[in-house]
Amino acid sequence: MNEQKTPRSRYVLMLGHVAGMIDLVALPLWVGTLVQHVGLDFEHAGMTVTLFLLGVVIASLVCAPRFDRLPQRPLAVGGYLLSAAAFYAIAQSTDGPALLGLHALAGVGAGCGLSMVHGAMGRSANPHRMFALAGTALGVIGSSFFVIVPQVMARVGAHSLFLVIAGMMACASLVSLAFPAVKRVAPVVTAAAMPTGRIPRPAWLMVAGIVCLTLNQAIIFSFFERIGASRGFAASQVNGVFAAIGLVNLFPAVLAAMLQHRLPAIGVAMSAAAIQAVLALTISGSEAFLPFALAASLYAAVIIFAHTFLFGLIARLDPTGRTTALTPAMLMVGSAIGPALAGLIAQRLGFAGLGYTVAIVAVASIACFKLLGAQLKRNAPHAQGIEATVPAAK
Repeated sequence: MNEQKTPRSRYVLMLGHVAGMIDLVALPLWVGTLVQHVGLDFEHAGMTVTLFLLGVVIASLVCAPRFDRLPQRPLAVGGYLLSAAAFYAIAQSTDGPALLGLHALAGVGAGCGLSMVHGAMGRSANPHRMFALAGTALGVIGSSFFVIVPQVMARVGAHSLFLVIAGMMACASLVSLAFPAVKRVAPVVTAAAMPTGRIPRPAWLMVAGIVCLTLNQAIIFSFFERIGASRGFAASQVNGVFAAIGLVNLFPAVLAAMLQHRLPAIGVAMSAAAIQAVLALTISGSEAFLPFALAASLYAAVIIFAHTFLFGLIARLDPTGRTTALTPAMLMVGSAIGPALAGLIAQRLGFAGLGYTVAIVAVASIACFKLLGAQLKRNAPHAQGIEATVPAAK
């Protein structure tokens, strides 16, 4: 295992994570910009963002199985640079077909960069803590993003959102010139008695559960700004909730790092799915501002906390880094389907239908994690070493 021990290596991975994941932070502003300022309806706005996310998924699916054989530094540098160029072009365009192609291209670039970053994190000395550090950095940047970017958009224009994202991708490309070298490891047998040359079977249940969590995240978060507007809440109130979201998101990754050896990853994931459903029903159904704002401010924090535990568990199931390199696909496939599905539901059933959809998907997510826990127990005593008795390296 190649461990990213130097501060420079950690900073490179953290900044790459932040740049590649900022699109999920920007989802409400992104969809709102395409609806209000480009003139797309809910369905087409959701589908346009979905194309970006599908680009991330495709790139991750191609790169992840080959992670330890690919030139990681050139792919990280080139991927983020491609995404930066595409977002810069998006900021200059209002043409529908051109926007579709540029969104897909931006997604492919971001997916290449993110796969390299997450694969390297999975090979670090303590993947759980490394992912928590990256999540904390994303929370800090996300907090500033929600405070600053809406004001910039109001003064400069909606296209400035894409210029900001392009700038972050360009910075990630530059920083990735110092991307840490990751050595290939020889195939061994993991604690789950599965060869590391391919993704262990239990990990696929975890992938399915994470996809459900991210799908629910995107269903609500991509239309959060539109839900607030439809309830008659003032733009200043909605922007205040954005700021609160950024502030709350500073803490879940830190808390997850502190509780690394105190909570079981599968139990955390099942609880997160149930909490998502409750919060989604509140956001989509509340006519009062206070319950809406409180639920919205906590919504993203739930998946940040849970996924930190799941990332550490994935890294222990497959120490080659291949499955953690698949993280962008896990996160983005749900996020890719979410905006398009949410737009379809909102257009035909109204915003209340979004909450009910999240509740149904949450049941599927809980079932996946329940089956995963049962499979690990059946593989005992080896699997117990993964989930409970073998802590990540410090």
